[in-house]
Amino acid sequence: MIAIETIKTTCPRDCYDACGMIVNKRNGVIANVLGDPDHHITRGALCGKCAIAYNGAWRDPALRLSTPLRRVGVKGSGEFAPISWDDALSEIAVHLNQLLAQGQARSIIHTHYTGTVALLAGAFPSRFFNRIGATEVDPDTVCNKAGHAALELVFGNSLDGFDPRSASRSCALLIWGANPSHSAPHQDKFWLKEARAHGAKLIVVDPIGHDTALAADLHLKLRPGSDAALAFALLNVLDARGLVDHAFLAKHTVGWEEMMPAIRAMTPARGEELCGVPARLIEEAALLYGRGPSLLWLGQGAQRQPQGGNVFRAVSALVAFTGNLGKEGAGFCYMNGGTARGIDMAMVTEPSLARDGVGSFSHMDLAATLEDTERARAFINWNNNPAASSPEQGRLRRALQRDDLFHVAIDLFHTDTTRYADIVLPAASFLEFDDLVLPYFDLTLSAQVKAGEPPGEALSNQEIFRRLAAAMGFNEPALFETDAALIARLLATTPYRGSFADLAEAGTVALFPEPRIQFADLTFATPSGKIELASARAEAQGLPRMALPEADAPPAPGHLRILSPASLWLMNSSYGNDKVIRRRLGPPTVMLHPEDAAANGFAEGDQILLANETGQLSLTVALSDAAQPGVGIVHKGRWPGTSPDDVNVNALVSARKSDMAESTAVHGTEVRLLHPGRA
Repeated sequence: MIAIETIKTTCPRDCYDACGMIVNKRNGVIANVLGDPDHHITRGALCGKCAIAYNGAWRDPALRLSTPLRRVGVKGSGEFAPISWDDALSEIAVHLNQLLAQGQARSIIHTHYTGTVALLAGAFPSRFFNRIGATEVDPDTVCNKAGHAALELVFGNSLDGFDPRSASRSCALLIWGANPSHSAPHQDKFWLKEARAHGAKLIVVDPIGHDTALAADLHLKLRPGSDAALAFALLNVLDARGLVDHAFLAKHTVGWEEMMPAIRAMTPARGEELCGVPARLIEEAALLYGRGPSLLWLGQGAQRQPQGGNVFRAVSALVAFTGNLGKEGAGFCYMNGGTARGIDMAMVTEPSLARDGVGSFSHMDLAATLEDTERARAFINWNNNPAASSPEQGRLRRALQRDDLFHVAIDLFHTDTTRYADIVLPAASFLEFDDLVLPYFDLTLSAQVKAGEPPGEALSNQEIFRRLAAAMGFNEPALFETDAALIARLLATTPYRGSFADLAEAGTVALFPEPRIQFADLTFATPSGKIELASARAEAQGLPRMALPEADAPPAPGHLRILSPASLWLMNSSYGNDKVIRRRLGPPTVMLHPEDAAANGFAEGDQILLANETGQLSLTVALSDAAQPGVGIVHKGRWPGTSPDDVNVNALVSARKSDMAESTAVHGTEVRLLHPGRA
């Protein structure tokens, strides 16, 4: 007799979609993981990468970590021996307690990010680090901090975005620096197409000719780093064609008059000169967006460049000058946070546990900090794989080889980072414990439901740090709160009135019966209570008072600017160990425009060496018009250990910071093109 059981759960990956899933079990064992046909986003099919990985590596007992491990070889050798949880936690506690006793709490460095975006697994461990007063590597600085900082200056809030359901009332959708075809495949497949079926025109601003851009009504294929100049050129057209909402500007903004001289100087012709976008397309895009109501999707890729904060301040002005806020079918979205749904993340992280405060530094400084024997004496990484995903890859890996750096790595798998650890702790996957998921695009609430047991002795992040807190001798109740109790408390703060069991049965619930209007009262959490297009706070931070119509200088002769966007088959570095995914990826490539390849003597399939002062990377040439002259495309996320030279694109990425929030400037990377053997 075969016992069949079906469980609804939610994908907690770092993705706009937050897909609903069906886990089918036979005789208590997971048989497969599929898309939920009743889910409003998934509609019965997972994206290709998740469909492969969740039925492959993530359920492969040969790949999963199942017991704590202690290093027995030299650092970086990946040689370990199994130990008990008691021994592992005791050894960690001894090291950490010694540092606390010596007044060296800040020398305990921890780094984490979005290996999961589920609320508990992604944030509960912060309670432990708050309690010990450790130093956090600011997670957003490796991804999206400049954008958050810019939007907070302008609007007072970077986490209150449009409700995607409002697209049915929109006349235009402007996607700036995002690639839904890779990073939000279901939104690309359904949401965008349905908005266009309702009459919305799709405008994409992106230096890469990705699938969403190619399918758009207009693709403004700008030169990398010229975004702010393009935004000012669009504002010029709005001003010239009478599409500026002066009543909105007068009532709800400050500083718009200060921008006008620069706007009037940035004609479409000047925009074409700086950005490489034909003036006629600039005019057409401005008219489509300006007539509105329109939605603006601000992609994280646009702010990962040297002037990323300025870019977001400039693009934000489009919203203000057209009055595209506070009404149906209008607004912008960078991310939707938990506040609008009643979730205060402080309930999960408990910052009050920090008796003497905590430390923090930019991810751009990780390699330099880990080199410093005084600043870094212990290193704990969880929910991320910095040896694959951090800048200054070579320097970082050399720092991780320090014998006097006590390193604990927590993961589901052996990764490029775990191989340097002294202690490796096995983590449970999202299929193996209950949690909550707040999508950062849709304003919904989802259940992550336990569908099976973790392999061997693996534990959830929460349970690992509960046990470590006990081993350290701590007794604060918040360090030991159960998952069930915290989930119940979080649910009680949302508009949802059911229990977790009710949510698990539904999978995902809408929290608002009608599309929510962004900034409906048109009040903003800025000092003036208005949209601040010119900002005294910016000046106090050493920034320009307002956005400037800047464009980065083109690469020097013999150099290319390298963009490293999301891969179709990877989720950052997640899934990089799945054998099917690796076959789909093929060999590591750099995508070149045919003109650049010909000018430098390369043909399709040739080997090429990209080099700069940070490192070098050997790749295979692929030719495509998706690139543009002066730009090379190397998709991010490959595990270095699966590549021939044991490196990925981050071997080329320096510690250069963006103009705001000490954030990444990864898309400002420049390289020389070399023929192997002639370097």
